[in-house]
Amino acid sequence: MAMLQLECPWCGPRDEEEFTYGGEAHITRPPEPDAVSDAAWGDYLFFHTNTRGLQSEQWCHSHGCRRWFNVARDTVTYRIHRVYRMGEPRPGFDA
Repeated sequence: MAMLQLECPWCGPRDEEEFTYGGEAHITRPPEPDAVSDAAWGDYLFFHTNTRGLQSEQWCHSHGCRRWFNVARDTVTYRIHRVYRMGEPRPGFDA
């Protein structure tokens, strides 16, 4: 399989080996972690949608600017639909 090319919002296109995958994006941390049951905390940490198809993911340019950003990527074809900065809303997946 060919290497994935990611486009860092700050540094531009780079090979996948410069980045670290951070899992699914837009997962909200419980506002009061001490008040959450062990089961709910486990759900937050370990159970995600793992979508087949378009999914928003977190990536870090670990061998570059070290900034985190989000990628809307198809998990079947590996096609990257959008790259967007942390804090920006999840884009529609119509492209």
